[in-house]
Amino acid sequence: MPHVTFIHGIANKPEAKELLRIWIGALGDTGSDPLRLGTRGVTTSLIYWADVLYPAPDPDIAAHESLVETSAAALDGGGNATVPAGGSPESAAFIAALRAQLTSQPESELEKESPPPPEARGFERVPLPWFIKRQIMSAFLRDVHHYLFNTEWTPRPGSQYKVQQEIRGRFQRALAEVQTDGPHVVVSHSMGTVIAYDCLKRLPECAKVDGLMTLGSPLGIDEIQDKLAPEWTRGDGFPHERVAHEWVNVFDRLDVVCGLDPELANDYRLGGANKVTDIEISNDGAWRHSATKYYKQPAVRKALRQLLAV
Repeated sequence: MPHVTFIHGIANKPEAKELLRIWIGALGDTGSDPLRLGTRGVTTSLIYWADVLYPAPDPDIAAHESLVETSAAALDGGGNATVPAGGSPESAAFIAALRAQLTSQPESELEKESPPPPEARGFERVPLPWFIKRQIMSAFLRDVHHYLFNTEWTPRPGSQYKVQQEIRGRFQRALAEVQTDGPHVVVSHSMGTVIAYDCLKRLPECAKVDGLMTLGSPLGIDEIQDKLAPEWTRGDGFPHERVAHEWVNVFDRLDVVCGLDPELANDYRLGGANKVTDIEISNDGAWRHSATKYYKQPAVRKALRQLLAV
């Protein structure tokens, strides 16, 4: 029986059972060639880590079910993520470099109620609606920094985590618990793709899987790749140690999280040869990073069917 292990990305999320229900529903929703995992005999699980960084699950389930997901609340879930200052010269340099990739605007401009005129905005590699620019940038920078630098974090009184250590442990245990005689595929979105890659490439005790799917992945960004070295190299970055077969990467060029460098085949080779399959899609609306929108795409459903052999 095939199995899919999902892992979510940046920003706060509803509680795990609701998020998994939303994603399974999006894959099987009406439209072009729906993929109903349950009727295909595919079992599922979710690696949930939002509680490591956020005080409580996002109660606004409707925002995550929606295809729109354009409100600041939907992105940050009330978690009020703030850009970390950086606890060392290395982490401060990482944050500054990554922030410069996301926007050319200073913090003072992002805080304004209305955007500056177009001629004053400078060069923005991936255009983003003004009212969500600061929210997504803050959540992305905070979440990716705290994971890659294994920051100690207290999301609520009585709970303290070393972020990378805790999430790695959850990933490792989740994969070890899967019992299946069919293909086991990890489907990851956003920051979840960094976690999945880190564990499958750099964690020797992690269980093997048959396939990997990344959606809206920031793994093409140089600053993130640098933190995945020395296990990662451009010529031999494919996680062949624990991914037995294919890695499919799906992206939208106007997705702000992956749009800086969305294609991964040239950065994660196997023995110098391209191994990752890059698939370009186009989500609708101004906010392209929504996991729900990715799961609605016929190309995502087709690729997942092939990975699962159903």
